[in-house]
Amino acid sequence: MAEHESDQTLLERLRRGDESAFDNLFVRHYAVVYRVVYGLTGTREAAEDAAQETFLALYRRPPAPDQPLRPWLCRVALNTARNALRAERRDTLRVERAALDVVAAGEPSEAVERAEERDRVRAALATLPQRQARLLLLRHAGLSYAEVAAALDLAPGSVGTLLARAERAFAEAYARSTSTGAADQPVGKQVQS
Repeated sequence: MAEHESDQTLLERLRRGDESAFDNLFVRHYAVVYRVVYGLTGTREAAEDAAQETFLALYRRPPAPDQPLRPWLCRVALNTARNALRAERRDTLRVERAALDVVAAGEPSEAVERAEERDRVRAALATLPQRQARLLLLRHAGLSYAEVAAALDLAPGSVGTLLARAERAFAEAYARSTSTGAADQPVGKQVQS
């Protein structure tokens, strides 16, 4: 029955203390929230922590009835993950840990190449203004233009244009990072927009 209920119906039940409504919302939205924060944090552990904190915020204080849930969750998730990264300075530790994991595990070259590619993508994202990086992360996580607009407080009609600009900026930053070796620089130092 709950899989057919709207988010707003489940939120109303949650506000009345129905824990099964929370369970249903968690199952329904966890994957998207996880993908969003994983794109920002780059580690499974940090993404899981931020996703759990996001759902704890939902449980403790659900959004207002007029707020769409998925964009609200993504906004909370991005803020939670960004604050965790800033507070713990995970950038350097993550790079060091990844290097140690590669050496210790003796991964095949294909897995090493995938890890290096992910690092290059994160490094390129880190050079973009926050809004552009967030646009790309949310869209890549599967949010619609309307959901991206709601999550970032943008006019819905501007998302396509802003996303196209973000994609061009990312392509340029990625090309620069692969040609100059900038992928070795710490990730997470984003320019404020």
